[in-house]
Amino acid sequence: MKDLARSLRKNQTDAERVIWQQLSNRQLLGCKFRRQQVIGPFIVDFVCLEPKLVIEVDGGQHAEQQEYDQNRSHYLQRLGYRVLRFWNHEVLQNRLAVMEVIRLAVIELREPVKT
Repeated sequence: MKDLARSLRKNQTDAERVIWQQLSNRQLLGCKFRRQQVIGPFIVDFVCLEPKLVIEVDGGQHAEQQEYDQNRSHYLQRLGYRVLRFWNHEVLQNRLAVMEVIRLAVIELREPVKT
């Protein structure tokens, strides 16, 4: 599984490259993101372990594997992760809006739970 993750890091899609340029080196609110990270039986596109945020950038092939993606998202949510999904074309055509959704999710996840 680690070899596959390494291969995926070396062969990023254009959309993944755009997102990584914005997330790498703690550029987003000081969060350390990892790319193509193994979590259980899955490899996620991007993850920030604290707060627990997973970002998936999906191409057209994901339209045919919606059940798999849904099961994967449920698995990650049971581990306490919030999962954000974006289509490649969203990232490539509206990068700023995508990054704002990610930024707001980080802020929300960092806020202490109010009782």
